[in-house]
Amino acid sequence: MANYDVLKVDGTKAGSIELNDNVFGIEPNQHVLFEAINLQRASMRQGTHAVKNRSAVSGGGRKPWKQKGTGRARQGTIRAPQWRGGGIVFGPTPRSYSYKMPKKMRRLALRSALSAKVKEDALSVLESLTFEAPKTKEFKAMTTTLNLPRKVLFIIAEEDVNVALSARNIPGVTVITATGLNVLDIVHANQVVMTKAAVEKVEEVLG
Repeated sequence: MANYDVLKVDGTKAGSIELNDNVFGIEPNQHVLFEAINLQRASMRQGTHAVKNRSAVSGGGRKPWKQKGTGRARQGTIRAPQWRGGGIVFGPTPRSYSYKMPKKMRRLALRSALSAKVKEDALSVLESLTFEAPKTKEFKAMTTTLNLPRKVLFIIAEEDVNVALSARNIPGVTVITATGLNVLDIVHANQVVMTKAAVEKVEEVLG
């Protein structure tokens, strides 16, 4: 198990923590990471695209000319697909792009993403992260004190309204709970900051 310094919000050391190698010390599986990212991005698609088929296009209620005797090709409606203004054949219709991965693959993807951050030295552990009231200025000052990059992911143990409100107007800063841990947010961030309680909660589930 790797020892990691536990920091206070002012940047001073508050102790150390042993990270579980089964969660933070595995060899990242790039293929499973790729699959997990694709799954999340696919689930985010709205899938509301639609076109009108020949039954949905208005007009075309009568036969444009009689069946025989004109010398022209037979036509039943001016809203058939070959007509200008007619219905669309095989066009996109509303659908869901989401799909599922096996639980073992999802957990492996999370462990791979966290282990990759440890390998990149892009993981920090905080003793705790609390605010008595929403204070964006204080949150911003904390990121400066800890010398954090622009894109930071904060992972806290339980939902905290004051922390969420303090961070939501800071560009590049994302706050999620341990139960909402996901691969896309971890990979997208340049630095992952976890509270000590969040580390213990993640290890309990993924370890």
